[in-house]
Amino acid sequence: MHALSVIITTLNEELNIQGVLESVAWADEVIVVDSFSEDRTVEIARQYTRRVMQRQYTGPAEQKNWAIPQASHEWILLLDADERAPEKLKLEIQKYLNQEIIPYDAFWIGRRNFFMGKEVHYSGWQGDAVVRFFRRDLCRYNDKQVHEEVITEGLRVGYLDNKLLHYTYRDMEHFLAKMRRYARWSAQDYSKKVKRVTAFHLVLKPLFRFFKHYFFQRGFLDGKVGLVVSIVMAWGVFLRYVNLMERKQAGA
Repeated sequence: MHALSVIITTLNEELNIQGVLESVAWADEVIVVDSFSEDRTVEIARQYTRRVMQRQYTGPAEQKNWAIPQASHEWILLLDADERAPEKLKLEIQKYLNQEIIPYDAFWIGRRNFFMGKEVHYSGWQGDAVVRFFRRDLCRYNDKQVHEEVITEGLRVGYLDNKLLHYTYRDMEHFLAKMRRYARWSAQDYSKKVKRVTAFHLVLKPLFRFFKHYFFQRGFLDGKVGLVVSIVMAWGVFLRYVNLMERKQAGA
């Protein structure tokens, strides 16, 4: 049997950390890499694992790329604190770990997303999937501040049948705060792609994002939640370009 290391990155996740740790209690090793939380995250994590590390946060990809080599085992399951590995996903991962030769280097895992007390089936979230189960020595994240992904070019990549549970936003304020943070980070990613911010970026792109989520990706079928998601996602695009405009004016 191949052993499994689970890595969880955290910052002020006292409301989530117990749930994710309990969902991976079956793993051979659990590592929590914390960015100096100011709540009870570290205290709670230490009740479940001895491998709790603290490291200054400079970005999501850089933090995860530092954490990956800390794992003792070849196979890694990397999670955020707001994710859970349900029983069926656990059994599917164990099925692969029990094979003498695993035919892949990494696996895509779908996610079931929950917001405002219900599962979001449409609104652009229906196809959500991430590479989170992979070989330690072959996989690293690309250098992006937002929506960082494991680089899979040249690797053998499979797809698990069962999904992670993703409790993506605690409430509306959490959603808005995260979009504001993503907008700042995303502006860094777009600084070289966009030479000058115009009305096209500030008006048309946010409008297109709303139509994309609400109509093209059938957010209207999610009811009020779909409308909220579509509006806030469009607002996030607007904020990205406002932040980018400010960066360019400041000469960044």
